[in-house]
Amino acid sequence: MSARFPVARPRRLRRSPALRRMVAGTRLHPADLVLPVFVKEGIAEPQPVVSMPGVVQHSRDSLRKAAHEAAEAGVGGLILFGIPAVKDARGSAADDPDGILQVALRDVNAEVGDAIVVMADTCLDEFTDNGHCGILTSSGDVDNDATLERYASIAVAQAEAGSQMVAPSGMMDGQVGAIRAALDGAGYGNIPILAYSAKYASAFFGPFRDAAECAPQFGDRSTHQQDPAGPLEEALREVRLDLAEGADAVMVKPALAYLDIIARFRAEVDVPVAAYQVSGEYAMIEAAAANGWVDRERMIMESLVGIKRAGADMILTYWATEVARRL
Repeated sequence: MSARFPVARPRRLRRSPALRRMVAGTRLHPADLVLPVFVKEGIAEPQPVVSMPGVVQHSRDSLRKAAHEAAEAGVGGLILFGIPAVKDARGSAADDPDGILQVALRDVNAEVGDAIVVMADTCLDEFTDNGHCGILTSSGDVDNDATLERYASIAVAQAEAGSQMVAPSGMMDGQVGAIRAALDGAGYGNIPILAYSAKYASAFFGPFRDAAECAPQFGDRSTHQQDPAGPLEEALREVRLDLAEGADAVMVKPALAYLDIIARFRAEVDVPVAAYQVSGEYAMIEAAAANGWVDRERMIMESLVGIKRAGADMILTYWATEVARRL
């Protein structure tokens, strides 16, 4: 072939692993990863979650061990979900200083100190006997404003127990503002809020509800979580409201089916963007790998690189410790 100038050949930069590594445009770092963990009150040994192979409901002892392993691997953070022995309509255990989540926060902080960011899910669904994310009216609807009062109390209890960040996930209108005011009023103005700004009413959440024992006893969460087919502008409106109310970082959940939302958030906001690689995403890969249909390690890494490339600064993933060790 004759040409005035040499023909560019992009394949030249892909011809060896070392070349590909040198010019990689997307890089994962262990500190980008956040490990979600479940801790259950009253158990002596970790309990496997059948729909999430490799994931367990932790005892207090096994949680401390998992936290130590994550910190040692360089994982950036842990987010704790508590499962109490007793549930009621108010989710009373959620802000009980001696409740399982507050006890676990103190345990983990004692184990790892400042080696890893310890944060808590700030919601009610794990604690209510009906499995819903808030206080219900007599007609069974979620009472937004009554729920905000509970979220505010829960966030303060979590901060007092040592949570270094709170993550309200209930998708109530005004939740970030209510929590910010409560934290500031209680002397915890230094505690950042990771807002679940775009959380969709997703079929990908199924295995999580097994792990957290929080499946709704009736109805669903479509009235407060976003419609998967909803307009992009709705997600942008949600994130702008959260930022105006004092959010320090924002979340998109799930990740896989909402890479476009992650990318748009990254283009629109000037705070860290997190993405939650949820239980259904995890379970699909694990199930396919168990059947020999896919290369497990390659698929895990490819899925995480895709989320990172879309614009996520932080990725919540059940593979956080495993992947951090590999990086």
